[in-house]
Amino acid sequence: MVRNTVTDLDHLTQALARNLKHLRAERGFTLDALAARAGVSRGMLIQIEQARTNPSVGTVVKIGDALGVSITSLLDFDQEPQVRLVPPEQAVRLWSTEAGSHSTLLAGTEAPGPLELWHWKLVPGDASDSDPHPIGTAELVHVREGTLTLDVDGDKYTVPAGTSACFESHVPHGYRNDGTETVEMTMAVSVPEPR
Repeated sequence: MVRNTVTDLDHLTQALARNLKHLRAERGFTLDALAARAGVSRGMLIQIEQARTNPSVGTVVKIGDALGVSITSLLDFDQEPQVRLVPPEQAVRLWSTEAGSHSTLLAGTEAPGPLELWHWKLVPGDASDSDPHPIGTAELVHVREGTLTLDVDGDKYTVPAGTSACFESHVPHGYRNDGTETVEMTMAVSVPEPR
């Protein structure tokens, strides 16, 4: 009996292939352009993207540097969902004083380029739809009051007060208040650098 076993190395090879393709496309690099930036042959990049080789750590570091990401981002085989909800208990208080002042990191994302911070108020029954933004645009939303219905590419997410959501907004998306309380939320939008 022949067993088809998948090893950790197989997972890493597949993750590297998937992540390299995604990051290269997100940054608009051709194979030739990335090869030149990284000092790696075009043929090696093709083999990596097709998961046909296990490159050296040095090669992966060169590719990561050329893409502006860490080696862990390239090798991350726990593919994150398009939307990541961050419940209140996962927020991190980074600074506080005895008087009661504090700062809390609600959610974060890696994205180069402009970053916008917004305050939103949605009364019950109101909605706002958005066309897709450029590839690489990311949004962070933190609901302070009420319950937001977040629509990302046709999938609906319920985001209650105290919860944050992170998502890539290069797909159709929108914000709705299906509840009876006003939604108050803070939003940050990170747009990629112009190419």
